[in-house]
Amino acid sequence: MVTWQADFYHHRRQQAAGRVLWELLICDRNRSFQFEASCPQSEVNSNWVAVQLQLAGGGNLPDVIQVFRPQCLGLIEQAGRSLGINVEPTRRTFALKQWLQEKQYPTVVDKPPPAPLPENLWGEEWRFATLSAGKVVEVFTEQPIPILVMPEFLQPINLGLASTVSVPGVVIYGGRQSMRLARWLQEAR
Repeated sequence: MVTWQADFYHHRRQQAAGRVLWELLICDRNRSFQFEASCPQSEVNSNWVAVQLQLAGGGNLPDVIQVFRPQCLGLIEQAGRSLGINVEPTRRTFALKQWLQEKQYPTVVDKPPPAPLPENLWGEEWRFATLSAGKVVEVFTEQPIPILVMPEFLQPINLGLASTVSVPGVVIYGGRQSMRLARWLQEAR
């Protein structure tokens, strides 16, 4: 599976005429592939992004584009949809963020205040719990959970955690709202 990481943002760079310049940066996970394009703010739209994605790929488009910045997610999602590319919002765009830091561009995103969980999804009981890192994968893969997302790179062994380290978490007993709560958590990531 081919995965790109992308950012499309105005980084306070300006043209001579004083117009804001937006820059599209695309790379793969190990930065063996990098692509840059820029345009004035008046030309910013999903069609421009789609054309740039096609130019970047040269006929070989990715399966997934990862985006960490909420401000550009909508444009890249729309461009991806028109090209049949899945777009994944994630903060885990390490190669792209490293490139942005080298270019001395900010990687901080606007952080809206936390949204309260709708009351109908509160569940019947909540409690804090810990599980040893060595048991995390084993415990969850054996459970009949219909919605289970456990990315391999976040598994304790791949994070370099000793098997005896306690991993904190929250146990939610959702009762009749369990499936709705699970879907909401999956969408919220």
